[in-house]
Amino acid sequence: MPRFAGNASMFRLPVSETADGVDAGIIGVPLDIGTSNRNGTRYGPRQVRAESVLVRPYNMATRAAPFDSFQVADLGDVALNPYNLSACIEIIEQHYSAVLENAVTPVSIGGDHTITLPILRAIARKHGPVALIHVDAHADVNDTMFGEPVAHGTIFRRAIEEKLVDPRSMFQIGLRATGYAAEDFDWARDQGVTVVQAEACWYKSLAPLMEEVRRLIGPDQPAYLSFDIDGLDPSVAPGTGTPEPGGLTGSQGLEIIRGCYGLNLIGCDLVEVSPPYDTTGNTALLAANLLFEMLCALPACKRRI
Repeated sequence: MPRFAGNASMFRLPVSETADGVDAGIIGVPLDIGTSNRNGTRYGPRQVRAESVLVRPYNMATRAAPFDSFQVADLGDVALNPYNLSACIEIIEQHYSAVLENAVTPVSIGGDHTITLPILRAIARKHGPVALIHVDAHADVNDTMFGEPVAHGTIFRRAIEEKLVDPRSMFQIGLRATGYAAEDFDWARDQGVTVVQAEACWYKSLAPLMEEVRRLIGPDQPAYLSFDIDGLDPSVAPGTGTPEPGGLTGSQGLEIIRGCYGLNLIGCDLVEVSPPYDTTGNTALLAANLLFEMLCALPACKRRI
C-alpha cells in the first residue's frame, strides 16, 4: 500500500481500543481550551498522524528499530468535553489511569500543554514522583492564568506542588523570550529545577548537556519527557500557539530526545502543534519525527548492529 493511502493512524500502525498486550501506545489528546493565546491544537493529533505517513520504521542515525522491539499501537484519542476545561482534566486523568492498568508506555500527542498535568497525575499514582525533561520556550510555572489554577502555563507549578515530579531531577531546556516578572523563570530554580535557557544552547550541540542529564537522573529513576513544539524556533516549527524567537534548532530537538536513551522513560508527550498556523505541514511532520524518536529512546529499544 502506498504511504499516501490506507489507514491514517499514527505511523500507519494498527489501531486498538485497548492497551492490553501493547508495549507502547500512541494516544491523541485533542485539547486547546487551556491555551492563553492562539488556539487550534485540538487539531494537532489528527494532523500529526496525517504527516506521520512519511516516517519510515528504521532510524538511520541511532540504528533503532522500535517496531522490531515493541508491540506499538495507536490507541486513538481521549474523548474530551470541548466546553469545560476542568471536566477535560478529569477525563484525561481517568483515561490514562485506565490505560496504565496495563504494562504500557504512553506516548501522547497534544493538544495544548495542559494535558501533561493530568497525565502526570496518573503516572505518579503508578510510579511515584518522576524525573522530568521539559523542552519549552516557557517555564509553565505561573501560579494562575486569568484566575485559573490549571491552564497550559501553570501545569509544572502544580506538578511540583502535588509532588508528581521530583524538582531535583527536573530539567527545563529552551526557556527564553519575555515574561511578566522574574518569577516566571526563577520560581522553578528556587525549587531545585535545573533551567537551561535557550541562549545557553545557541550554536552548539546539546549531546553534552544530555550526557549530564543522564548522569544526574540515572538509569533507574522513572523519567518523563514533555516536549512543547514551541521550544523549537519558529523558523522550523511555526505552527504553534505561542511562538518565540531564538529557539532551539530541529537538530537540537533530535539531540535532546536521542539523549534520553539510557533513562527509564515511562512516558512522553509532544504538545502544542496548531495546524491552522502550520500552512506547509512542516511543523506536524517534524512533530511526527520527534515522536518516532521518542519510541526509539524507550528503554530496551533494539539497535541494529
